Amino acid sequence: SAIAFTTVLGTVSGLIIASSGAVVHDLMSSVLNIEMSDEGKVRSAKIASIVVGVIAIILGILFEKMNVSYLVGWAFSVAASANLPSLIMLLFWPKTTKYGITCAILVGMTSSLAWILLSADTFKNVYGFTAKQAVEAAYVPFSQPGLITIPLGFITLILVSLVTQPRNVAGK
Repeated sequence: SAIAFTTVLGTVSGLIIASSGAVVHDLMSSVLNIEMSDEGKVRSAKIASIVVGVIAIILGILFEKMNVSYLVGWAFSVAASANLPSLIMLLFWPKTTKYGITCAILVGMTSSLAWILLSADTFKNVYGFTAKQAVEAAYVPFSQPGLITIPLGFITLILVSLVTQPRNVAGK
């Protein structure tokens, strides 16, 4: 049990550090163009670590009664929908653009999350509906969205990359 606990602790701490680094470097510095000193970046990363940790704790409490393997399936569905199209196309399609990748990640992530939240299993296990009510109230027919959202990510990446191809200037 000590090895399992250490593994979980190491994984969680690694995810928190990675997410705080993404918040500071990718979101605050690159997207929002906030200029910060090194000390400011470290302070922001510490604050982001606390916020991410608190969000994880709240989500853990909210979903404590759910089957862990089911939640892992959801996590893989979201990760696959958000990342798989970008990784594959970046490696094998030379016309891939950063805008195509960004849009594919956003579309894959939001569509898979929306699909999961609107499924009958979520209505039953998270929202507290009975099985019959959940089936009647659900907006999507099944809870694992990858069959729909991964191809949607590929389509989004291809279309946005084709629209955002760099223009060749004559003489260059």
